Amino acid sequence: MANAISANKAELIAIANSVASEKMIDKAIVIEAMEDAIQRSARARYGAENDIRAKLDPETGDLRLWRVVEVVEVVEDYFKQVDLKAAQKLQKDAVVGDFIVDPLPAIDLGRIDAQSAKQVIFQKVRDAERERQYEEFKDRVGEIITGVVKSVEFGHVVVNLGRAEGVIRRDQQIPREVVRVGDRVRALILNVRRENRGPQIFLSRAHPDFMKKLFAQEVPEIYDGIITIMAAARDPGSRAKIGVISRDSSIDPVGACVGMKGSRVQAVVQEMQGEKIDIIPWSEDTATFVVNALQPAQVARVVIDEEEERIEVVVPDDQLSLAIGRRGQNVRLASQLTGKAIDIMTEADASEKRQREFVQRSELFQGELDVDETLSQLLVAEGFTELEEVAYVGLDELASIEGFDDELAEELQNRALEALERREAAAREERRALGVEDALAEMPHLTEAMLVTLGKAGIKTLDDLADLATDELVAKKRNDPRRRRDAPEDKGGLLSAYGLSDEQGNEIIMAARAHWFEDEPAAQEAAADEVEGNA
Repeated sequence: MANAISANKAELIAIANSVASEKMIDKAIVIEAMEDAIQRSARARYGAENDIRAKLDPETGDLRLWRVVEVVEVVEDYFKQVDLKAAQKLQKDAVVGDFIVDPLPAIDLGRIDAQSAKQVIFQKVRDAERERQYEEFKDRVGEIITGVVKSVEFGHVVVNLGRAEGVIRRDQQIPREVVRVGDRVRALILNVRRENRGPQIFLSRAHPDFMKKLFAQEVPEIYDGIITIMAAARDPGSRAKIGVISRDSSIDPVGACVGMKGSRVQAVVQEMQGEKIDIIPWSEDTATFVVNALQPAQVARVVIDEEEERIEVVVPDDQLSLAIGRRGQNVRLASQLTGKAIDIMTEADASEKRQREFVQRSELFQGELDVDETLSQLLVAEGFTELEEVAYVGLDELASIEGFDDELAEELQNRALEALERREAAAREERRALGVEDALAEMPHLTEAMLVTLGKAGIKTLDDLADLATDELVAKKRNDPRRRRDAPEDKGGLLSAYGLSDEQGNEIIMAARAHWFEDEPAAQEAAADEVEGNA
C-alpha cells in the first residue's frame, strides 16, 4: 500500500479492487480513502491553508487535482480567494461570489507522504470494516452462531466468527466447561455494541435463551410455532426448567420436546454439558404452574399473594427437601420460571403460622374493640383481619354472623371507628413530634400514618414532597427471583406498603407542587406533564 499513490493508473485500480475484496467493503470507500490521502499530501505540499480536492476515476485510474477559490472584489486570503480579473482567466463567466476551480499539476509523492497516505487509507478501510461488521451483526441478536475459539484471555473466550470476533465473558460461560483454542463452539449472540475500538459482539452459553434456541433447532414443532416455550430458567451446567404449551391439542408439548427415547432433549443436554432439563407443561393458572414447576416434589396447597407477588407453597413434611432441592436449586428455578418469589413450608409450619396469625388477630380485636376472647375469635374465624374491615363492612354482613344481631353489629362498628380515630390521633401526635408540617396533612390520599412514615424518611415540608418523583413515593416493591444475592434489595417507594396507585401518587405530587405555580397556569401544566412522565 505504501506505493499506492505513486503507482500507475492500472495499479491504483487493482489495489482498490484487491482491498475492497479482501476486507469485503465497498470499492467506493477505498477510492474515497485514496482521494482523502492524496488531498492531505497535496495540502502538505501546497500549503494546508488551501482548499484542495482530489478525484480518482474508479474505472480508468485518472487523477485530477484542483483547489477551490472564491471570487471576491478585494483579496484578503490569497490561499482561498482570487480577484475577478484573475478568476476570469480561469473561467470566463466568473462573477464575484462564485467558487471556481483552479487546476493543479499532478504531484509526485515522496516516501514520507506515501507513508502518511498509507495510514489514512488503512484507517478509512478499518473504519469501514468495523461499520460493516456492526451492520452485519446488530440485527442478529438472539441468534445462535458457530465459531472457532481463537484465544482464552483472563477467563474470557474470544471466538472467531469468520468476518468478526465475539467474546464469551466468564459469567456467560457454562461453569466447569473446558474450551481450548481451535474448538468449535455454539453460542447465543447476546448483545452487539458499537464502540471506539470496533463493534463488540458479546456471546453467551449460559443464558436461558440459548437453551430455547437449541430446542427450536431440535424440535420442529417449536420452530414451526406449534409449541411455544413460555418460560425458561437455568442454573448453567447443573439444571434447567422450561415451561411449554402446545397450540394443537393433539400434540403433547412435553413429549414432543423429549422426542423418541429422549433423542431431542438429549441433543440439547449434550450441547449444554450434561445440564439436566425438566420440561414442564405451562398453565395460565399460576397455582397449577407452580405445582408443575416444583416437580418432582408433591405440593399440598398453594396460597398466592397478588399484592406482594409472593407464593406460599405447603408441602408434606417428607417432601420439603425435595421441593427445596440441593442448595435451594429446585425452588430457585421454579421461582425464576414463574417470576414470583416462592416460600416453601411444611404442613406443620403452615399450621403453626395460621395459629400464630389467628392469635395475633384475636388479640388485636380483643384489645381495640374491648370485647371478650370468644367474640374476637369469632370475628377472625369469619375472615376479618383488620379494624378497617370491621368498621366499613356492610352492617348486614356483620349482623349475619351466627350469634350476632343488628345491635351488636352496630356497636362493633362504632367501636372499630373509635379505635381507628385513636390510631389517627396517636399518629398525628407522632407526626408533629417529627416536625412534619400540617400542610402535608391537607394533601389528598395521605393519612397520618403515611405522614409519620414520610417524616421518618426526612420528608417534612411541601417542598420535600414536591421534589419526589411518583415512583419514589408509591412504587411497589418488586420481588424479583432473578435478583443476585449480593444486589441491593428493592425497597419500593416510601409509601409502597400502603397500596397507593400511580394515579394517586400523581395527585399527591401535583398537590404538593401547586404552590410553586399558583400564578403560572402554563407552568402548572408543565409540572403535570413532568409528573406523568415520571410515573
